[in-house]
Parts: sequence; C-alpha cells; structure tokens
Amino acid sequence: MEIKKVTDAAFRKYGRIVDNVDFSALVAKMADTPLPEGVAYEPSVSMLEALPVAEDISVKVYGEMPVQIGYCNGHNTLLNALEYHRDSEINVAASDAVLMLGLLQDVEEDFTYDTSRVEAFLIPAGTAVEIYATTLHYAPCDLNGRGFRVAVILPKGTNYPLKASHTKVSGGRAPEEDALLAAVNKWLIGHAEGGLEEGTFLGLKGENLRL
Repeated sequence: MEIKKVTDAAFRKYGRIVDNVDFSALVAKMADTPLPEGVAYEPSVSMLEALPVAEDISVKVYGEMPVQIGYCNGHNTLLNALEYHRDSEINVAASDAVLMLGLLQDVEEDFTYDTSRVEAFLIPAGTAVEIYATTLHYAPCDLNGRGFRVAVILPKGTNYPLKASHTKVSGGRAPEEDALLAAVNKWLIGHAEGGLEEGTFLGLKGENLRL
C-alpha cells in the first residue's frame, strides 16, 4: 500500500507533528528498551517517565494532565485491529515507523469499519506526532524488517485492565459501543485474521492490510 509522510496534507485530519517539546532525550533512552520479534507494548515505563521531558509533555501538550510514557516496540507489517481513545495519543518515533490510520467518523452504526479506508504514514526517526482522539490506530509497522521503537504517551491509567463489568460481544456483534472496550480508555475493533483475544469485537471488514 502507499506510504505517505506525516508532513503531507493528508495527515492533518489524523494528527499533527508536535514541535514545541524537545524529545531528543526520550528518543535516546528508547535505545535501552527491547526490540522483540513480535510486538511488545508497555503502557508505563519508569525510566522513560523519569526524564524531564515527561513534565514538559504533561504541561505543554496535555494541559497539566498527568501522563504515562511507555513504548510499543517490535516487528510488524499487518493492520490486525484498530483502536481509539477519548483523548489524543503522542507517538515518538525512535526509529522509522509506519502508522495505519483511519477516522472514527467512518465507523458504521454497527461498529464495523471498511479497511479500504485506511491510510499509511511514515513517522521518521526523531519525530513526535499527536494522534487525535478521532483517529483509529493500532500497533506501528516497520520497514524492511528492521523493527520499530515508538514511545507512546497517553493520560495516566490508559490501556490498563478493566475493573467494572461491560457489555459483551454477542453472536459476533457488538450491541453497543461498550462491547468494544478492551482496556481502560481503549475501544478496539479487530480483524478476523488479527490473532486477537477471544471476545474481541471483529468488526474490520475487508483485507487485513499488510505493508
């Protein structure tokens, strides 16, 4: 599929480049995080959150909201799923990485989504982007099998296990949005070929896209 750049006008409906914070120390520290063969996500990593940039992100990007800094690292070339939050997510590329993105507005009333609408964007190493709350996204992809390291910044508590009871998927369908909730502040729409946990709503229609 075509890979555009985050500097292209086409990216503006999905997010923006964050240029009012110095992320260089975070990018450098990401070299100390693992690079597995699959994909590993950690929502909160103390050595990343101990960096001074954590305070800058909280103040300048999130308006003094408490944030967590983790990572999503590994090797991946497939879409597999799309998720969204009730707030923006900051991705800081420590190596070149590609994001497959869609718009929440294009999700159908039955919570299905056609993957032919997805667009792919390259985040060059050292670049930070804000992914808007209305943007569908999931794990990054890498180019030429070299793997990716991406720092992931979100409001504190996001992507942790749920504590309350929520609506279940029934007969393969999601009767209401609550059935898509897979973790705290994480609504997930999976693909049947995505290898996701049992009970995930499999609402992605069309090809499980591959770079």
